[in-house]
Amino acid sequence: LGSDSYECDCTRTGYYGQNCTTPEFLTWVKVSLKPSPNTVHYILTHFKSLWNIVNNVSFLRNGIMRYVLTSRAHLIDSPPIFNADYGYKSWEAYSNLSYYTRTLPPVPHDCPTPMGVAGKKELPDVKLLAEKLLIRRKFIPDPQRTSLMFAFFAQHFTHQFFKTDMKKGPAFTSNLNHGVDLGHIYGQDLERQHKLRLFKDGKMRYQVLDGEVYPPTVSEVQVAMHYPPHIPESRRFAVGHEAFGLVPGLMMYATIWLREHNRVCDILKQEHPDWDDERLFQTARLILIGETIKIVIEDYVQHLSGYHFKLKFDPELLFNERFQYQNRISSEFNTLYHWHPLMPDEFHIQDEVYNYKQFLFNTSILTDYGVNSLVESFTKQIAGRVAGGRNVAPAVLKVAMKSIEDSRQMRYQSINAYRKRFNMKPYKSFEEMTGEKEMAAELEEMYGDVDAVELYAGLLVEKPRLNAIFGETMVEMGAPYSLKGLMGNPICSPEYWKPSTFGGKVGFEIVNTASLQKLVCNNVKGPCPMASFYVILNKSFLSNEISHTVLSL
Repeated sequence: LGSDSYECDCTRTGYYGQNCTTPEFLTWVKVSLKPSPNTVHYILTHFKSLWNIVNNVSFLRNGIMRYVLTSRAHLIDSPPIFNADYGYKSWEAYSNLSYYTRTLPPVPHDCPTPMGVAGKKELPDVKLLAEKLLIRRKFIPDPQRTSLMFAFFAQHFTHQFFKTDMKKGPAFTSNLNHGVDLGHIYGQDLERQHKLRLFKDGKMRYQVLDGEVYPPTVSEVQVAMHYPPHIPESRRFAVGHEAFGLVPGLMMYATIWLREHNRVCDILKQEHPDWDDERLFQTARLILIGETIKIVIEDYVQHLSGYHFKLKFDPELLFNERFQYQNRISSEFNTLYHWHPLMPDEFHIQDEVYNYKQFLFNTSILTDYGVNSLVESFTKQIAGRVAGGRNVAPAVLKVAMKSIEDSRQMRYQSINAYRKRFNMKPYKSFEEMTGEKEMAAELEEMYGDVDAVELYAGLLVEKPRLNAIFGETMVEMGAPYSLKGLMGNPICSPEYWKPSTFGGKVGFEIVNTASLQKLVCNNVKGPCPMASFYVILNKSFLSNEISHTVLSL
């Protein structure tokens, strides 16, 4: 239509008009009757007595869980549409798996401002932005009592599919599977996997220290890991992800999952003595994928949601629904998952306190204390609140700044554009965004227009929901990405979701009864420590919980 005119394609949007903003009648009715995300959140986090009834009536719980899954997952485009270099439909954007997909297309190069038409001609200096709005003045604990056990699980779990290709740039990923494949346990490619495998009874290679199983060393298996030169060879553990030597919490989870894989192989070997190494390995991997998804939905997402409604992992809920068993990781999902405010100022393990310099790359912490003590300590230490601003620890501030720089390189649209994309009302003022005056004034000085606030900065300064770790946008964006990625896994499809996939009833039972507590208890010696994604303050309750869990194993 020429350079000065345009036409919007309103096909199947439920809207019409030049900008596809006028709702059709049925769309108007649907939108008018649909409660706001904050209203839904309020209902799900209140009326506990009502939800206790719902949780114990199968058809009610199943119906609500089905709605939660479909309503969230349908917000994610499948097949994917855009990437950083293609802001329009193209075969390249669909087929090139080396790109992260994009939920919204990049801001065009020829727009008058970095955010399109709103805001100033230049975005604020990243260092200034970080110092004024992101860096921690004083540690702000999460009111949901999220534990470091959660923080390290989040980091460990997401690094299997958030694997930015540093050579190509932030728009590219080196993990072409785009989902929960446990590549962070088994290795991203066959070469690494084969070096980590024992090739006997399906097991992964390991070493025994003081009677406990730990990952092998780099010198034993010859896989690349990121360690500084001063780390002794005997402390350079080798696992599926090359960066997991960075933090003892990551190596703790790597050790737990290594033990779990080999434990499952022993069970499968007993059930199927005729199976060869390859089949035992492959089936154990499928079981661990199932365990992971079960734990993420019923423990991890359950905690994050704060819901009284009890979430349920049951792939059969979607068998009669319109649902695609595929997934593509979006760069926006990668960006919003940079939850650096979770990290404390220091780390408490038993009676010792470690600063970042003492903690990072210190794999001896894992072997000196053992998995039991680390689980106990990380479950007791509270993590930081993510939303609300000014809570990024100075030690990780540069990583948060890099997230903003990468977002600018990929030309993300504003946080308000993403709010509209995920069915939220755009913020009308800076004070509405932050819920206070001081940071709102700083934002206005930097950006000039509320429609020009960047996505990542907006997510971190957004006012938190009442007594919650996140603000509205983080939850309403993050949940669709998460649930689509989890339920879009092949093991959740009708063809895979059956006992035979997992080696029979015994393997299927392992998947269907998995929990964080059970994962830990099955893979430590001696008394099982409390393993929780939230800090429990009542000691008698804590003791009762462990006793109940151990008795149920």
